[in-house]
Amino acid sequence: MGLGILCLLLTFFLDSQPLHVRFWTNFLQNTVFFTGIAFITLFIYAAFITSWAGWYTQFKRVMEAMTMFLVPGLVLLLVVIAGLWLGWHELYHWASAEEVAKDQVLLGKSGFLNKGWYTLGTLVIVGIWIFFAMRLRSLSLAEDQNGGVDFAHHRKMRIFAAAFLPVAGFSSAAIIWQWTMSIDAHWYSTLYAWYTGASWFIAANATLILLLIYLKSKGYYQGVNEEHLQDLGKYLFAISIFWTYLWFSQYMLIWYANIGEETTYFQTRMHDYPVLFYGNLVMNFILPFFILMRNDTKRKYGTLVFVCVLVILGHWVDFFQMIKPGALDTAIHAAGAHGGETISGAGGHGDHGAFHMGFTIPGLLDLGAMLGFAALFIFVVFSRLEKVALEPTNDPYMAESVHHHV
Repeated sequence: MGLGILCLLLTFFLDSQPLHVRFWTNFLQNTVFFTGIAFITLFIYAAFITSWAGWYTQFKRVMEAMTMFLVPGLVLLLVVIAGLWLGWHELYHWASAEEVAKDQVLLGKSGFLNKGWYTLGTLVIVGIWIFFAMRLRSLSLAEDQNGGVDFAHHRKMRIFAAAFLPVAGFSSAAIIWQWTMSIDAHWYSTLYAWYTGASWFIAANATLILLLIYLKSKGYYQGVNEEHLQDLGKYLFAISIFWTYLWFSQYMLIWYANIGEETTYFQTRMHDYPVLFYGNLVMNFILPFFILMRNDTKRKYGTLVFVCVLVILGHWVDFFQMIKPGALDTAIHAAGAHGGETISGAGGHGDHGAFHMGFTIPGLLDLGAMLGFAALFIFVVFSRLEKVALEPTNDPYMAESVHHHV
């Protein structure tokens, strides 16, 4: 965490004045990425509860602890919101009333893309997520103390879990449009929410696998065996393919329509950011697909650790390429309005196609910031785990989890 703070401070003070675009894009990217991991873990947990799954029961405390990052995630998002209102950053083209007034596209979207909706949507939606996360966790912990043969606590959990699923589906789409898609304010994609959700899903699943392997290495979760890890590996394999399907579908539909306002999103990334654009596909589909295709690779700790680290980094890069090109373009535009400041780390003016460290590819400061946020995430997870028994005692599906086999 200290390394992350140091890298953020260096990025801020080495950034160009007054935009600090590299600092703010790093802050936004990591906040959205790790908050999204916490959210999608809650979604997966709710889906397991609703579907009467039992195989995951032994390690559900880890999933519950991962959802608790939603609280610091909201605090971090409040920093972005404060910057939006106080003019600390210019991440969003639509945040300037002057720009909106002279741009018909932004004017048409201003009912949704505005500071008030951004603020209210973030507070209400993430607040609802936190409520469900805390409620499900409290019922789960109460079950350890008061659970009985009537399974009353588990029935209550199923009601809250079932209620959360549609709320999660609609609310996550609305808020991710605000947080990241609106950076490219002239562009939109009907598949964007699915795409980001799949990216979060893979990163969350990989994080869960790494945490379980680490805890097992410390003598915990001895009942969690290769059978459980293989099932988690199946999710990693399957959702990587699903993510690729969405990646291709989003690209293909926009390419086929050939509307200038839409195709510029991919044109910019293909021609000005080819390492990000094609590397994204290699890291998040080609390598995981061929490594995890065999059954035995999903049962080997070494292979799983390698793939999990790869896809976490890969989907972090995925969010990097979602955010950085559009934010840089907005910063270049704003810099011209402010008298032509240069962009931090670029070594020159913000012309398209030029190399910009921290934008064209992630630099050491960007990776250091990511490690800091990852450390904060792990700190929150472990601080929640140490307060409770690692394995539930009165969950009606515990026996099924203990005797799970594929």
